[in-house]
Amino acid sequence: MGRTPLPFVRPQLPPLEDLEGPYREILSNGMVTTGLYAERLGEALRAHLGVRHAVAVSSCTTGLMLAVQALNLPRGSVAVLPSFTFMATALGAVWNGLRLHFVDVNRETMNIDPARVEEALTADTSVIIGVHQFGAPAPVEDLRRVADAKGISLLFDAAHGFGSLCQGQPLGGHGRAEVFSLSPTKLLIAAEGGVVATGEEDIATHVRLGRNYGNPGNYDCRFPGLNARMSELHAILALKSLERLEEAAANRNRAAHLYRELLRNVPGVSFQKVLENDRSSFKDFSIVVDEHAFGLTRDQLARALAAEGIHTRVYYAPVLHKMEAFRPYAGENPAAELPNTLYLESHALSLPMYSDMKEEEIERVAASLVRIQRHALPIASLNLSA
Repeated sequence: MGRTPLPFVRPQLPPLEDLEGPYREILSNGMVTTGLYAERLGEALRAHLGVRHAVAVSSCTTGLMLAVQALNLPRGSVAVLPSFTFMATALGAVWNGLRLHFVDVNRETMNIDPARVEEALTADTSVIIGVHQFGAPAPVEDLRRVADAKGISLLFDAAHGFGSLCQGQPLGGHGRAEVFSLSPTKLLIAAEGGVVATGEEDIATHVRLGRNYGNPGNYDCRFPGLNARMSELHAILALKSLERLEEAAANRNRAAHLYRELLRNVPGVSFQKVLENDRSSFKDFSIVVDEHAFGLTRDQLARALAAEGIHTRVYYAPVLHKMEAFRPYAGENPAAELPNTLYLESHALSLPMYSDMKEEEIERVAASLVRIQRHALPIASLNLSA
């Protein structure tokens, strides 16, 4: 394989012949948006997830915005969420006039820590936003108990969640709503798109109206909504992708298992913990690098792998409370309040992971990483530039 670049992401897309028929249909009848396929997708995902409602939207971000809006939370109230997550997790709350309170994650699972959530709750807290980080289900029952005890809404950013199982069941039915992403880095792909899953009729109705400006069809806008419709082109792609979802999840779990086997004896390398009886989608396969045992920092390892044509990605740096948009909510002493978040920010590294990843590709990544660790001292002396 030599130095042929190994990309970080390689979306597994349906073959063109599977798409030609429905694409020809919508291009000939002109129904490229607000048509039947987006509704069929919502129904198919409702059945797959085992929820009462699944509403297709243009992105996970707009889905989060509409889901938070549907809760009708007091403006100026507080959303409790992790800082170790993608920026979209916070956007739905901020766009709806909420303040943010960042809490720490568990260093092993990389998911929000229910004990830290409970400590953070005040009379101003109106919602807890959990995240299924990299596809590993969050501790949903612990978070539900915390939320229920205080009468606080619970939402989940399930962007990484298609292909995950929580106690043997697909995600989607936890909290008041879970919002999924269908972008190209995910297992279920619509090119761009999202899905709001909920058991509550009022939330589903709000999202259906809200994705079309809040217009019920007579142009008498009921509330300020968005243009968040999913196009028929995207819905068709997602429906075809859904046919391969279980295969994609199984393949990624096999790939993750092989990665773990090949890297388990490498000093200074540890893996994200998935809770017992849960299955991660492994939207990403992230390792944690202890520079003292490994001999190189996370960033030095990433540069060394890049020199061998292996692309990696850092999730997440900067973490949310360091971003300019969210810095006002950082708290008085983030170093003391978010130690695990800050540790993962500087030590976590995501390796290449695809739904159709070949065994020899995983072996190439692992062999390079093992070789780099064995030659850590001379590599460190080279001081490879970014």
